Amino acid sequence: MKKRHVVLDDIDRRILAALQADGRTTIQALAERVGLTTSPCLRRVRLLEEAGVIRGYVAVVDQAAVDLPVSVFISIKLERQREEELDRFAATVSRWPEVMECYLMTGQRDYLMRVVCADLPAYERFLKEKLTRLDGVASIESSFALEQVKHTHVLPLR
Repeated sequence: MKKRHVVLDDIDRRILAALQADGRTTIQALAERVGLTTSPCLRRVRLLEEAGVIRGYVAVVDQAAVDLPVSVFISIKLERQREEELDRFAATVSRWPEVMECYLMTGQRDYLMRVVCADLPAYERFLKEKLTRLDGVASIESSFALEQVKHTHVLPLR
C-alpha cells in the first residue's frame, strides 16, 4: 500500500496517543477518552489505518522473558553500494527473524542492524551461518548492548 500524506488534527493526535499507550482499548473507551462518540471515533481510527498512519497492533514481548536477552548492534559495510547490491542485502536480512531492525545509513557503514539472540554462541552461529555468507559484505563490526537504557514505541506526537 502506498502511503499518502495525512494531515492530523488534534483529535487524530489524541487517538494516536491513546492507542500508543494501550492498543487493546475498546473503541468505546477510546471515544470517551478523546471526546467523541463511538461511530466518529471508529471512522477516524479506520481512516488512520487505511492511510497507513496506524500500521498494525502488536503485543510487545519482553525479549529476556523469552530467552533472547542479548542485543547486538551490527555495522555492515558492503563492497559496492550499487542499487542491486543494496536491494539484495535488504531483501535477505529482512527474512531473518533474528534481525529486529535494519537501517540503510549515511557515513562510514552502509547498514546498522539490531539482532537478538539467546547468548554468545547463538550470535556466533548467526554470524557464521548467515551474515558472513552474504555476497558483497566487505566488513562487519559488532557491538553488544550491556544495558537497555530506554526503549519505546511511543512517538512524540505534537
